[in-house]
Amino acid sequence: MNKQLSVTIVIALLLNTVSTVANTTQLTAKELAKKAIIVDTHIDAPSKLLAEWRDLGSITPNREFDYSSAYSGGLNVAFMSIYTSASDDQQGKAKQNAHIQIDSIEALIARHPDKFGLLTSPKDIETLTAGNRVLLALGMENGAPIEDDINQVGKFFKRGIRYITLAHSASNRISDSSYDPQRQWSGLSPFGKNVVSEMNRIGMIVDVSHLSDKAVKDVLLLSKVPVIASHSAFRHFTPGFERNISDELALAIAAKGGVIQISFGIPFINRKSADDLQTFFKEKAAITKRNQVASVSGTELIDEKLFDKKWWDKHPIPVTPIDAVLNQFDYAIKLVGIDHVGIGSDFDGVQGALPEGLKSVADYPNLVAGLQSRGYNDEQITKLLGGNFIRVWTEIESGAEKASFASSSVM
Repeated sequence: MNKQLSVTIVIALLLNTVSTVANTTQLTAKELAKKAIIVDTHIDAPSKLLAEWRDLGSITPNREFDYSSAYSGGLNVAFMSIYTSASDDQQGKAKQNAHIQIDSIEALIARHPDKFGLLTSPKDIETLTAGNRVLLALGMENGAPIEDDINQVGKFFKRGIRYITLAHSASNRISDSSYDPQRQWSGLSPFGKNVVSEMNRIGMIVDVSHLSDKAVKDVLLLSKVPVIASHSAFRHFTPGFERNISDELALAIAAKGGVIQISFGIPFINRKSADDLQTFFKEKAAITKRNQVASVSGTELIDEKLFDKKWWDKHPIPVTPIDAVLNQFDYAIKLVGIDHVGIGSDFDGVQGALPEGLKSVADYPNLVAGLQSRGYNDEQITKLLGGNFIRVWTEIESGAEKASFASSSVM
């Protein structure tokens, strides 16, 4: 079958669940959440499991993701974030911790094959969701586990990783981070450029969330296929907060065919909380630097965990309504168009700092209801819930297949 035709068929099948029902909003929010394919590209359950194992196949009150909540909310595809910290990287533990988290998701699926399935291709969504299963896909947050070995990209791909957020809270071997005041690479490193090319070649999605603006521009110039921002809000609402996507870069991602997946975390969608977070990082960086000097000179270290607690006790997270998230969607759609926006909640990744009405994966119907109240119809909402991301993922996978076919044809 012609590859382009097969891509079209896959997307048509996935969107068909609601396109035959109505051209305008007719379903209730709960009905639409159940009928549409919902894809959330960023849920931090694996690092929570690493810290404290819980059986997410059962109701788990202190977690924002578990099977019961996901099924209730209509979630079909949950990208599990395989997160490693800058500290893990410095201690040489990033690769090990990444594999342990992948193991934990594999164990969860093996324990509950009737509830969960591992998703590695958008072509398998319709088949694997049969029987009310929630599909778990894998995204790597921070490319540190690759270390200095380009072959690790392919090895992690074989383990199921389908996107890599190239950097996180600090610059690494691959890229500068938006949070890091030291921009050692002024964008991507030479190794990072090779990583992007390798990801393109094998069909792994490049994620630009957390990157510095210059690094995002480097990715967009280099990548031969669309890229994503897996969990980003818009800088329009938080001026000066580079972690959020700028209008310029959002337009460039859309022009390349990509998608911006909007985060629900209050520090990204609330101006005061974003300002507090930036101040915290600056003060924390100063303390870390002071402790580095103190460790050499033998003087007393500052307790960084105690600093964190005291700082956040003085700067509580402000209560934020769901309208703050809906405003993000309105702005994004007006800026880049309905075909380039999706969901990257950051559930289990922001220490409960979530807006009213979006406290767990059970609450996607509240998002749907909010979008309906703002005039979006069923077809448009279906694109936002997952259709747009599925299209992009399919195109990236198809791009790798075409490259492989062209290469084999030459040989």
